[in-house]
Amino acid sequence: MDAALLLALGLLAQSLCLSVGVPGLRRPHTLYPWHRMPAPGRVRRAWVIPPISVSENHKRLPFPLVQIKSDRQQLGSIIYSIQGPGVDEEPRGIFSIDKFTGKVSLNAVLDREKTDRFREVFTGRVLEGAVPGTYVTRAEATDADDPETDNAALRYSILEQGGPQLFSIDPHTGEIRTVQVGLDREAVAVYNLTLQVADMSGDGLTATALAVITLEDVNDNAPEFTRAQFFLEATEAVSGVDVGRLEVEDRDLPGSPNWVARFTILEGDPDGQFAIRTDPRTNEGVLSVVKPLDYESREHYDLKVAAQNEAPLQAAAPRAERGQARVSVQVRDVNEAPVFQQNPLRTSLAEGAAPGTPVATFSARDPDTQQPQRLSYSKDYDPEDWLQVDGATGRVQTQRVLSPASPFLKDGWYRAIILARDDASPPSTATGTLSVEILEVNDHAPELSPPWGSLCSTPEQGSGLLLGATDEDLPPHGAPFHFQLSPRLPELARNWSLSQVNVSHARLRPRLQVREGLHRLSLLLQDSGQPPQQREQPLNVTVCRCGLDGACLPGAAALRAGGAGISLGALVIVLASIILLLLLALLVALLVRCRQQSCDKRLLHGLQDDLRDNILNYDEQGGGEEDQDAYDMDQLRHPAELAALGAPLGRPSLRRDAPFGRSHPQAPRVLPTSPSDIADFINEGLEAVDSDPAVPPYDTALIYDYEGDGSVAGTLSSILSSLGDEDADYSCLWDWGPRFARLADLYGPREGTREEAF
Repeated sequence: MDAALLLALGLLAQSLCLSVGVPGLRRPHTLYPWHRMPAPGRVRRAWVIPPISVSENHKRLPFPLVQIKSDRQQLGSIIYSIQGPGVDEEPRGIFSIDKFTGKVSLNAVLDREKTDRFREVFTGRVLEGAVPGTYVTRAEATDADDPETDNAALRYSILEQGGPQLFSIDPHTGEIRTVQVGLDREAVAVYNLTLQVADMSGDGLTATALAVITLEDVNDNAPEFTRAQFFLEATEAVSGVDVGRLEVEDRDLPGSPNWVARFTILEGDPDGQFAIRTDPRTNEGVLSVVKPLDYESREHYDLKVAAQNEAPLQAAAPRAERGQARVSVQVRDVNEAPVFQQNPLRTSLAEGAAPGTPVATFSARDPDTQQPQRLSYSKDYDPEDWLQVDGATGRVQTQRVLSPASPFLKDGWYRAIILARDDASPPSTATGTLSVEILEVNDHAPELSPPWGSLCSTPEQGSGLLLGATDEDLPPHGAPFHFQLSPRLPELARNWSLSQVNVSHARLRPRLQVREGLHRLSLLLQDSGQPPQQREQPLNVTVCRCGLDGACLPGAAALRAGGAGISLGALVIVLASIILLLLLALLVALLVRCRQQSCDKRLLHGLQDDLRDNILNYDEQGGGEEDQDAYDMDQLRHPAELAALGAPLGRPSLRRDAPFGRSHPQAPRVLPTSPSDIADFINEGLEAVDSDPAVPPYDTALIYDYEGDGSVAGTLSSILSSLGDEDADYSCLWDWGPRFARLADLYGPREGTREEAF
């Protein structure tokens, strides 16, 4: 689209003007092509200005528009300049002119939707509803002609108002004023006036301009509700939630104080449970619940609300027909959580309370009176597991003694959390805090600290013995302490004096010179609790010989050290511990001895009872897991046990010279009943083994593995060596002691023969 860009050389000072000057003159004159010389000698020049138009969004910049020149132009005789909107007024820098040639160029991209032409615009503002004669704005124009002539006599007029004649302009001053009532911004917000100025008292050359008059808003329209009554619903037992919106209309300028509505609840909310705020975007009233509603107390609310603007309404403005409305709020019933009657619940209990001591009854009530429900109670937080809660009544009692050193006792307070739950579906739960103050009880007597010391043997020397006391109880059941020599021993008061130093210390002195050495005194200490606790305690005092400075002499150091020994009770404990350790050591030794004897009896039932048990099997060396040629010794050891278990005696047939499957189970053998039958028992066993095809003979060589011929080393098998021409010599069995005498008698030479050999 083409944008007609009018480069008007007008009479108005703010218009886009052309100025020319003659070189050498100090100030150029602004020339207008329609001016004529009023007097002889003044030369009027005619300007050649073709129409100027250009397409919007032109990309080739700068773009030449037109050349302005005089009909009598001489080279170098005229300097051109332009001014007005698009040059030195907003938007600036769009047009420029070559001061020597008069060529006008476009320097920026044009947008017709923003500016369709460049001409002078006057602006003015006036309040809507202004009275006739109210000043709006002023139009100004200049003429370069001689002001003393009629050529410079300018006259202003309004060519077009676009509606009723609401404005007028003073023809001489250019002031624009209102001429009648009826300016209503809500009807027409902006008026565009076309102005004209002409010289020669209005009969000469003319120029036009635009005057834009904007009506400013006043609060002449009150907000009105779109409906006379609104119906909303709210849920009980919640707060801080929105219930609904109240729509209003206001014809004033949106966003201005004349448009913003403020809402007020006039009736129906005596407890302040509702509030209305304004949505700044839509100007609606948002009704919300600020205090929880209770369906059981009130099921319905009928509110009366009003709306008004932030700015005060004009006195002459009409009153709103629906400036107030009714809001009906229905409360919806829900299952509410139980409510503790006192939360948190604070109570107190004496320290060391026994298990089963009542603490409090932490009960709750169900606000759903129209829906009776059963409540149950439980613990949620009890770090010491100290309390027990009755699930039906909420009665709390102790179930064990709480330690005063518990880390969960903070400044003497113990905190637990109790839950109350109804049986609705789904159930609702309430949380209650139970704080128990543990009251200090005077259950400890003061103690000497330390219960020993030393002092000089004469009253004049030294400062005496400073005694202190401590108490595990907290104030006010501790200090001040009262120190007293035991009333049971009146002789103590004759030899010793005890004076109070402060609330926790006293000083012991001898009344007379006392002998050196250890003195055992007895003191009675009492605290300030209610009731007070007292204890009679021993005090070991070492009396020594002192020097002039009141300190014990070196010769008395050993005596003082001995006197500072342990008490009788501690000595008894140490001795008892030593005796107990000795008894434990003796018991362990007896257990070890008995265990060894039991093992010996199991291996050797006695030499006269069973010869088999005299042979201790320390190891058996076979061919490992792959050995298939070893024999089973169980037949010689416990054949009765194998027979009782029903197991076959020996392993399956392993002899290579016996066919498989020819072994026959043998009847169980009867153990010997006397030592004389042992030899027969062993011989029968050997014969049975030799005749049994399922196992190798008892005295046969055991083949563990074949490693080939030609070994330079001899065999290590003593059994294989017995297969030679000479018999094995068992005479060494006589040297093995009485345990092997019977075996030597069976296999070795007789004792007489052995002696003959020697």
